[in-house]
Amino acid sequence: MRLVVARCQVDYAGRLTAHLPMATRVLMIKADGSVLVHSDGGSYKPLNWMSPPCTLREGVAEDGARLWTVTARSSTTNGIADTLQILIEEVISDTSHELGVDPGLQKDGVEKHLQELLADHPSHLGEGLTLVRREYPTAIGPVDLMCRDAAGSAVAVEIKRRGEIDGVEQLTRYLELLNRDPLLAPVRGIFAAQEIKPQARVLASDRGIACAVVDYDALRGLDNADDRLF
Repeated sequence: MRLVVARCQVDYAGRLTAHLPMATRVLMIKADGSVLVHSDGGSYKPLNWMSPPCTLREGVAEDGARLWTVTARSSTTNGIADTLQILIEEVISDTSHELGVDPGLQKDGVEKHLQELLADHPSHLGEGLTLVRREYPTAIGPVDLMCRDAAGSAVAVEIKRRGEIDGVEQLTRYLELLNRDPLLAPVRGIFAAQEIKPQARVLASDRGIACAVVDYDALRGLDNADDRLF
C-alpha cells in the first residue's frame, strides 16, 4: 500500500462531475489497484475514489505540478472512460508498505460462538436443560444443539445471531424429521438468537416453538445483570 499526504486538487469526470479544491489530503493506492482520497474527517468514507480495475499514470501538468490521472478500465460514460485527476501542489509524505495477505475479518458473536457458549451453558435456554450433542445429525443437516429437559424429553435448539422467519422454518423442518424417530419423539424446539424479529416470534409461537433471546456478553461472563442500575 502506498500512502501519500499531499496538498492536492481532485477532479472526477464520468457518470457525474465532482471537484475537490486544493487542500491537504491522504491519497491511498492499494495493491488491488484502487485509489482513494481521504480527508481528516468524514469517518471511514473517502471523499472520492476509483475502484479497480483502473490505471494510475503519474505525469506533469502544464504549470509543472505533478498530475495523477486515474482511468477506469471498464466503466465508460458515452464512450469516455471515467477519470480521476489529482493535481498535486506539494507532497508532505510519500511512503509504501507491504501489508501481505490479509486473513479476513473474524466476527465475534456469530452463530458458531453462540453455539459453543450455549453448549457449555444450556440452562440459559431453559431450567434443567442438559446437552446431549452439538451438531446433531439429520438427513437434512445438523441441528445446532440436541438437549434433554428436566423430564428427559428431547429438545432441538436452532441458534442464529439474528432470528428471522427462515430460521423458524429451518427448525420446523428439523422437528418434523426428528419426531418421526420413535426413540426421540416427542421433540420440542427452541429458537435462540441475540435478537428475534417480531414476525419470527409470531411464527414460532404458532408452531409451538419456544423463543429464547441470548445475551452474548452475559454468556461470556462480561456482563452481570445483578450489577446493572437498570
